[in-house]
Amino acid sequence: MAAHVATFARATTSSLAPLVLAFVLSIVVTSSGSPDSDALLKFKDLLANNEAINSWNPSVKPCEWDRSNWVGVLCLNGSIWGLQLEHMALAGDIDLEALAPLPSFRTLSLMDNNFDGPLPDFKKLGKLKALYLSNNRFSGDIPDNEFEGMGSLKRLYLANNLLTGKIPSSLATLPKLMELKLEGNQFRGQIPNFQQKGMKTVSVASNELEGPIPESLSRLSPNYFAGNKGLCGPPLGPCVPSLPSTPKVTGKKFSILYIVIIILIVLLILAAIVFAFLLFSRKKCKSRMQRTASSPEENSNKMVASYYRDVHRESSETRSHAKKADHGKLTFLKDDIEKFDLQDLLTASAEVLGSGTFGSSYKAVVVGQPVVVKRYRHMNNVGREEFHEHMRRLGRLKHPNLLPLAAYYNRRDEKLLVTEFAENGSLASHLHGNHSAEEDGLEWHVRLKIVKGVARGLAFLYNELPIIAPHGHLKSSNVLLDESFEPLLTDYALRPVVNPEHAHMFMMAYKSPEYAQQSRTSNKTDIWSFGVLILEMLTGKFPENYLTPCYNSDADLATWVNNMVKEKRTGEVFDKDIAGTKNSKGEMIKLLKIGLSCCEEDVERRLDIKEVVEKIDVLKEGDDDEELYGSDQGKAYSVRGNDQEGYSFTLDR
Repeated sequence: MAAHVATFARATTSSLAPLVLAFVLSIVVTSSGSPDSDALLKFKDLLANNEAINSWNPSVKPCEWDRSNWVGVLCLNGSIWGLQLEHMALAGDIDLEALAPLPSFRTLSLMDNNFDGPLPDFKKLGKLKALYLSNNRFSGDIPDNEFEGMGSLKRLYLANNLLTGKIPSSLATLPKLMELKLEGNQFRGQIPNFQQKGMKTVSVASNELEGPIPESLSRLSPNYFAGNKGLCGPPLGPCVPSLPSTPKVTGKKFSILYIVIIILIVLLILAAIVFAFLLFSRKKCKSRMQRTASSPEENSNKMVASYYRDVHRESSETRSHAKKADHGKLTFLKDDIEKFDLQDLLTASAEVLGSGTFGSSYKAVVVGQPVVVKRYRHMNNVGREEFHEHMRRLGRLKHPNLLPLAAYYNRRDEKLLVTEFAENGSLASHLHGNHSAEEDGLEWHVRLKIVKGVARGLAFLYNELPIIAPHGHLKSSNVLLDESFEPLLTDYALRPVVNPEHAHMFMMAYKSPEYAQQSRTSNKTDIWSFGVLILEMLTGKFPENYLTPCYNSDADLATWVNNMVKEKRTGEVFDKDIAGTKNSKGEMIKLLKIGLSCCEEDVERRLDIKEVVEKIDVLKEGDDDEELYGSDQGKAYSVRGNDQEGYSFTLDR
């Protein structure tokens, strides 16, 4: 689940519970006088459950240049820059009057606490640049003018609260707003017409919104609008105009009225039947996931016996290393990375890269090197020793198309995995909204390079890991791109350590056709995920497969492509943003055929990993004359597959 969020942090102290990741907000500003201390202490006085910040000491200055002496205080150049009081179970009143006199106060994060009631009047902090209030219990309507005058505000997070009413139109007037997260509330009405040029993220998923999505947001990911039954228009489905109301009928027109009533009754009955069928399918899917989560099949989240036999041969030194890792230390798996400790990580400048189904990701600069830290909350499927052994096995995997695991931190309720930073972000961000209308999308030769790299990386995992579906969660957001756009697979081989109920709900392996039909994954499950990825790259469409809780052929990207081919509309399949496609249509169609072959519902007919790599490796950036027949004017192509494959494509341009 592919948005980039910059936050700023300098956190101190061992009084923060481990893994709160105090580095989330980093560029910090220091305070130098007692008035600043008094302001923060006054702010603290109205908070309930404020034990987490009891270490605030009025005899010690909150800031010394860029270093913070108080938990959760962000400092920069000797002034208080902001507060980052997250995951502290805080409640009570938010005293904005106490914070207003602080001259350099620019960021406030109170995420993951227990604040409730109406949203405070944050206009009192008119110079705020970032406001993070997600995962609380704020409720009620927000006044339409709530954010008027906050011209410096760049980031606003209000996700997962209980807010109602309309989205304040004053948000659309903020000139510098870049990121807005409102998902998981109960907002109604239409989305305001956001026209900010720098707007990167507007997430309104899981609300009660309706009407057309503003054209200015049409290039964003469909994920940002999912869960609103009344929303329509790009990037979701088209808007269907409502029918005009039936005029009153009298006299001789009664018979027409009767006919209309009968037609309406028939339509209602049909709608009820369709609804009942969908409800039954949904319950069936849910019950199947619950059944397999409570009693997972032998291949779903486990490794084969030989895997553990090999791993258990590790030396006693390795085991003692694992025990040390559980006591506040990072365990490093790469020798070519400069070592640092957990405290270095917690006090490093950092930015939020995103939040997915397994946890949040952060980019941190530690001892001069950029790294990515991913926090996992649902990774307790095995004991400490088994977890350590699995991490060591992953640390030994080396391939040009795998993002290597550099280090990890193990605690019972949470885990941290540390990797190197990939310069060009995720493939999903490039396919679904990381470029403007004036910029070209990924060129064909780059997409082909990415597909080939993913295939080789996946083949390596199949060869090295004796696990059913060795990747388990292959999708575009888990393919990162380095500075030369070479693909790097990430989040691979985590199924054995992820909690089964969470894995069954969110991982791609459990959205496959064979799991829907037989409640079992197979050694070709990752091939199906790869096929969806290939079609996603060729069509530019965001696969609904990523969003549905289990496989649904009606929401399957391969089904849509097959239907378009059957209707002889293959030319409409390809992403219009693919640049550099001249003399490449034949190769693109060959790759489309490979993608469809990978997505076969019948596992026996689906390609295996060796066949996939062989077919993809021979693809070229341009077409050979003997393989492609084209008109002189370049208006029509016809490419035929062999009879065994059963494909025959005609592409009209």
